[in-house]
Amino acid sequence: MNATNRWRANMQHTQRRRLASGTVALVLAATAAAALTPEPAAAADAPRCVPAELNRSDVLAGLPIAVSPLPGTYAASTATQISMLGAPPASLKIASVTGSHTGAHSGRLLAYSQGDGASFLPSHPFAAGETVTVRGSVAAKRFQFSFTVAVPDTGIVTPPPVKTPEDYIEKQHFASAPTLEPPQVVVDADSPQATSGDVFSAPYSGPGPSGPMIFNEAGQLVWFDPLAGDLEATNLQVQQLGSQPVLTWWQGTITLEGFGQGEEIVDNNAYRQIGRVHAGNGLKADLHDFHLTAQGTALLTAFHPIACNLTGYGGPADGDVTDGIVQEVDLATGLVRREWHSLDHISPAVSYSSAYQANPEWPFDYFHPNSVDQLAAGSPLGAVTLISSRNASALYEVNTQTGQVLATIGGRYSTVKLAPGVSTAFQHDATVLEDGTISVFDNGALPKVHPQSRALVLAIDQQTNTASLVAQYEHSKPLLAGSQGSVQVQANGNVFVGWGAEPFFSEFSASGQVLFDAHMHGSYESYRAYRFPWTGAPTQRPAIAVRAAHGNAPEIVYASWNGDTRTASWRVLGGHSARSLLAVTGAPRSGFETAISVRSQDSYVAIQALSAAGAVLGTSPTIHR
Repeated sequence: MNATNRWRANMQHTQRRRLASGTVALVLAATAAAALTPEPAAAADAPRCVPAELNRSDVLAGLPIAVSPLPGTYAASTATQISMLGAPPASLKIASVTGSHTGAHSGRLLAYSQGDGASFLPSHPFAAGETVTVRGSVAAKRFQFSFTVAVPDTGIVTPPPVKTPEDYIEKQHFASAPTLEPPQVVVDADSPQATSGDVFSAPYSGPGPSGPMIFNEAGQLVWFDPLAGDLEATNLQVQQLGSQPVLTWWQGTITLEGFGQGEEIVDNNAYRQIGRVHAGNGLKADLHDFHLTAQGTALLTAFHPIACNLTGYGGPADGDVTDGIVQEVDLATGLVRREWHSLDHISPAVSYSSAYQANPEWPFDYFHPNSVDQLAAGSPLGAVTLISSRNASALYEVNTQTGQVLATIGGRYSTVKLAPGVSTAFQHDATVLEDGTISVFDNGALPKVHPQSRALVLAIDQQTNTASLVAQYEHSKPLLAGSQGSVQVQANGNVFVGWGAEPFFSEFSASGQVLFDAHMHGSYESYRAYRFPWTGAPTQRPAIAVRAAHGNAPEIVYASWNGDTRTASWRVLGGHSARSLLAVTGAPRSGFETAISVRSQDSYVAIQALSAAGAVLGTSPTIHR
């Protein structure tokens, strides 16, 4: 089931409504207290999921450390570690960890590679529903706090991907690489003013295999990694790992609600895997966002469906809710440095989803985080993390150190005047730009709120408490993406837009002129899309295939090299022995696969990839004709 169909199915189980004014409000207050409504008491016979006091600080009173699970939370995982961030590891001590059902827990205290904290890893899991008390000290100052372990929802359904009927024109076919079958890409507009670089996508839901894919400005394939079985991929992009550019993407399976259960993959420019990043605390990485940081950490999202009394939100007492989670993971150790839960800070009452009939298969997906942008202290907004919540139609500015919501942009609770065109609905991919403005993909659906989806740049004036529209970009053929989507503002001011559930890719000038536009055929979609400069240097050998000659027609030798961006031309080698090959002919590179006419009668043939300077970059296997 593709993402749009997942959301349509979800809508059959939910009832959404908008404010009577037809606008989505904007909140920019010193705190989010106005939006954090009082919480109803839990029924005695049902699990609670929301604390009585929302938006508490992660930082222990009078101490320099932020801890997770958050003291007072009801949403901790049974497999949680106890994270303590903000002090040298040697100053941290754990005296005891005691579960109300499981008793004392021994374990190990392991330091973060950054030297600013440590996690206690219990030797055995906690029990669902129990209260855990932690006692310890930092620099000889004692602390104590408690948290409650959630009852996990085990009814989540992950259906196999739905493949549309075979349609030959939707897929590309290559004689030298018959197993790839990436989607066909059609370029409708291309201008010299478009940003140089290739397009990075991860198509799925078509008749061919899913997988990360790069194509160039002509729509020609550069690289495709078809995934086997039920695996799907999202969010392919170029990031920096230390001094080297790397490819990163998520891969795994997608649930009916449209969140992922998988892992993050890191490849170098030779397409060799150099890392797999997993969520911690017994969770799996979600498909929505993943960032490598300069501090040797990774930011990722995760979802945790848990049992919950939802009577205070129009749902059943024995209901289920999906907690939206952001983790910062230490790449060197895999430890969770910090973990933020939506249920600890933001009331389910903010949601445009409905808790009615929430159950283990269809939990109340009230928040649904789909982007995370963690900013350094020197950024225009300071040391905050910007989180986009699809189902609250809101962006949240969160104090990175304390986890507390500082401001809410959009959603049900507004104290700020909105300029015309600012409101968003079910948005994705919120990013703070260098000048402090925010780019965001405004879906406007599902259900339909706006006539079409658009890319926005918003300015927030803290002095006048006003949000204004700096720019918006819409497709010339109106597109309404019920899910997914991305906005990437380039260094030159151009804006690259991936239209999510609609299989289009566009680049605009800052003034709104269309500089590039392309689309995939048929039923394919791509969660996000980006444009980056990229040099691919695969270590596997170029591929070759030969089509036999008929009559007076020449033989055709097909040459390709999946992922390579350096090849300028091909040289055909031939000979009567595999060990005595000589140059027969050649041809300039022409797209992903180059067809070369050969009239040689040699029994053996191979091809060589040549650089623009004529250097041999790689040689294919030798085949017998």
